[in-house]
Amino acid sequence: MIKEIEDLLKKAKRYLRSAEVLLSDGDCDSCVSRCYYAMFFTAEAVLLTKGLKASSHKGVISLFGKHLIKTGIFKKDLGKSLNDAYDMRLAGDYGTGSIVTDEEAESMLKTAKNFVDELKNYLERDSK
Repeated sequence: MIKEIEDLLKKAKRYLRSAEVLLSDGDCDSCVSRCYYAMFFTAEAVLLTKGLKASSHKGVISLFGKHLIKTGIFKKDLGKSLNDAYDMRLAGDYGTGSIVTDEEAESMLKTAKNFVDELKNYLERDSK
């Protein structure tokens, strides 16, 4: 596996751990932000294995949908999860006050862990 992919996966793992800490501290807005970025970095890693790279968040989401969801490599719910996480991150990062509830943050953390695990499993299978 190339170094850039390994670095993105390490960063995703670190961001998921940060999300857990933020959730336990009651910082739900920051928790969902870290969850989204864990998903984003993992999606970038998988796209790199296909020779694809985007210059923006929306670009990564678009390429992920076009090359990994619509082709049937991953189920549609993973594409929806990435889109939902992006929207929730925007609300949490740029909204005023506490936007994200505890329940939403807990759900997002579970979703992010599942997303990262599914993509990492794919990378492990694909690299054999």
